[in-house]
Amino acid sequence: ARTITEAARRAKVQTQMGNQGHSSESIRLLKEWLAAGVIGAVREVHAWTDRPVGGDPWSNFAVQAQSKDTPPVPATLDWDLWLGPVAHRPFHPDYHPLKWRAWLDFGTGPLGDMGCHIIDPAFWALDLGAPTTVEATTTHWEQDVSSQTFPRATIVRYKFPARGARPPVALTWYDGRLQPPVPVDLEPGRKLPGSGALIIGDKGTLLHGSHGAGGLRLLPETRMKEFVRPEKTLPRVVGSHEADWLRACKAGPGAPPPCSPFEYGGALTETVLLGVLAMRLPNQRLTWDSANLQFANNPAADALLHTPYRDGWSL
Repeated sequence: ARTITEAARRAKVQTQMGNQGHSSESIRLLKEWLAAGVIGAVREVHAWTDRPVGGDPWSNFAVQAQSKDTPPVPATLDWDLWLGPVAHRPFHPDYHPLKWRAWLDFGTGPLGDMGCHIIDPAFWALDLGAPTTVEATTTHWEQDVSSQTFPRATIVRYKFPARGARPPVALTWYDGRLQPPVPVDLEPGRKLPGSGALIIGDKGTLLHGSHGAGGLRLLPETRMKEFVRPEKTLPRVVGSHEADWLRACKAGPGAPPPCSPFEYGGALTETVLLGVLAMRLPNQRLTWDSANLQFANNPAADALLHTPYRDGWSL
């Protein structure tokens, strides 16, 4: 993420991350409400997804792909090109399509899949920046295939420092159908969405779903119904996320960037990937030195920051 961000900066090109929810109305409402102090100072965020898709234990894919069957490569697929920088291995449909997300060599698990959508609203609205520590706890990690696939479920805990007058923030991520404790101000009988986030302040709680804070609500519902919304202060995106990028491209270097350029999206991605890396070293608190792009306390974690590429694919 850092390398791509720096390359885009040097090339002076307009970029747009594919977190399409960042173009939404709801993410701007969230930022405006927090800036207006609707829920007070925020010290705690919980974000989650119900992925893996359908709850299928991804580790099963590794077991199947290690079987002795040798399915033919589809005529429409250049398998060597698809592998990219990864060492060659035989084709198997438990790599592609879709299931590549489960594999350490190809994907980034549920956090990498959905984190840039679900964490995005709080990351942007609270100006979180780089975390100082990250720690993961994993469940149902099957050791015989753990070097190949992501665990069935994880909890990742990030700590972000104070930003000016804003207090430090603890952000906790859950996947594999794990969820945070039900907040006390959620009405009886109402459930948390399959994917979403809770932003907890001194004076209240906000709940939203996936992709750009969709379904943004102030808890409890009685307070939402009485809520006098603050003035809208942020510019809105006209058209689609893709159209926003095309507008910036046509305007050229120096023109206003689209809403989620790599300068922002790269930092968000970096934060998400730190959590993905922490899953490889569960139950260890990793201290992150963002300025120097290294961990201050764990050489094993540093070694995971860079993966050897096969010839022809180096950056």
